[in-house]
Amino acid sequence: MLRVLAVDDEVPALSELAFLLRQDARVEHVRTATDGGAALHDMVQMIADGERLDGVFLDVRMPGLDGLDLARLIGGFPAPPRLVFVSAHDCAVQAFELEAVDYLLKPVRPERLAEAVRRLSAAVAPPGAEEDLETIPVELGGRTKFVARQDVCYAEAHGDYVRLHTADAVYLVRMSLAALERRWAGAGFVRAHRSTLVNARHVSELRFDAGRVVLQVGGETLPVSRRHTRQVREQLVRQFRP
Repeated sequence: MLRVLAVDDEVPALSELAFLLRQDARVEHVRTATDGGAALHDMVQMIADGERLDGVFLDVRMPGLDGLDLARLIGGFPAPPRLVFVSAHDCAVQAFELEAVDYLLKPVRPERLAEAVRRLSAAVAPPGAEEDLETIPVELGGRTKFVARQDVCYAEAHGDYVRLHTADAVYLVRMSLAALERRWAGAGFVRAHRSTLVNARHVSELRFDAGRVVLQVGGETLPVSRRHTRQVREQLVRQFRP
């Protein structure tokens, strides 16, 4: 779980960023500061108090101590938090030079912020950690929920949408199953049928039923097409090979 600091002199933008960060299940705590000086003071105080700070979401253009200068000061800390720049202007070069894990263009889109949080999580994860940190944003009655990829048991094509089935809910995402398959390539998902993409981690059984191959995924029995049978078997072998 991440502990982060968001810094922006524009209060509405800061409030929105902090709100979106607090909606992400990977973020444990969000502090805010409205200028670079206050942010620096807070970070020094946190170090003195022994508090952990994993990342700083940092506006670039601020009066007084701007984001780039603050980032250079942060780089001198004994164990500096990782940086994510937030700007209305392209700051890719500066972000690269200051070793930021990502940069976001304003206005910040929830799905893009989710990707930045994923990169931050990966950057602060201990060496060798294998936790699946990928998420996908879904819209629920005006709210954006971030569903962890590892929680998706299988995905099912539904016209122009994809249904994501977890252990306790079903979510609808506007994208094609082919696009989702490309996005999650190499993450343990395998095409079992032209309309089904299965997370191999959630497969508890492969068996023959009435002359066809089926998978047991949670409480669901999913058919495997003849075309995809070999690929599914090979994926499951790779998944559970020691």
